[in-house]
Amino acid sequence: MEINLEELTSEQINFQLILHSGNARSKVIQSLREYREGNVEEAENLLKQAEEDLNAAHGIHFKMVQKEAQGEKVEFSMLFMHAEDHLMSTLTMKELVIELLEIFKAKNL
Repeated sequence: MEINLEELTSEQINFQLILHSGNARSKVIQSLREYREGNVEEAENLLKQAEEDLNAAHGIHFKMVQKEAQGEKVEFSMLFMHAEDHLMSTLTMKELVIELLEIFKAKNL
């Protein structure tokens, strides 16, 4: 789904970032839990879903960076900082969980 940033307030944009990265974060954690319960296929499916959510969040973030690179001022706020923090920590968490699952598979855990 393509989001037109021009139609949203800065707060709405920030909440879209939080929404998509938060959904991804939940799916990443759930994938680890599913794997622990022996549901390998569901764990992998949740990681794919998380990637879709992260792609949506990353797309919004990238558009904001592009706007600023083109000289348009992007409003900075605590909410924006929180949204970016949410996105970046979820990206890190996703990479870590992917690596953990690969280790678990290799060790037959």
